[in-house]
Amino acid sequence: VQLVESGGGLVQAGGSLRLSCVASGSIFSINAMGWYRQAPGKQRELVATIISGGSTNYADSVKGRSTISRENAKNTVYLQMNSLKPEDTAVYYCTASVRIFTTTPLRDYWGQGTQVTVSS
Repeated sequence: VQLVESGGGLVQAGGSLRLSCVASGSIFSINAMGWYRQAPGKQRELVATIISGGSTNYADSVKGRSTISRENAKNTVYLQMNSLKPEDTAVYYCTASVRIFTTTPLRDYWGQGTQVTVSS
């Protein structure tokens, strides 16, 4: 199973970005998908998650400014980020809880990350 992120880049404060992540490979089903981020010198932290039924969860730091969504048929998750701040600068990682066969347990997979830089 591979997760590939895209959509990162350099943006001015107040701007917007839309991150995408596509999961591919031997996939029977995907439960939760989500985004984490890691800024230099800091621990990786949750940004947002979404389960297959559509329920979402956001970190307080991005709530009201970001929207997570997914297309189950495409094994894809998105993160729309608005009103970006310099403190949003980080590497953003996609994650997915994947079942590769009907009888196997869920396993978490991670992407390589995409850099988001917000200039002041």
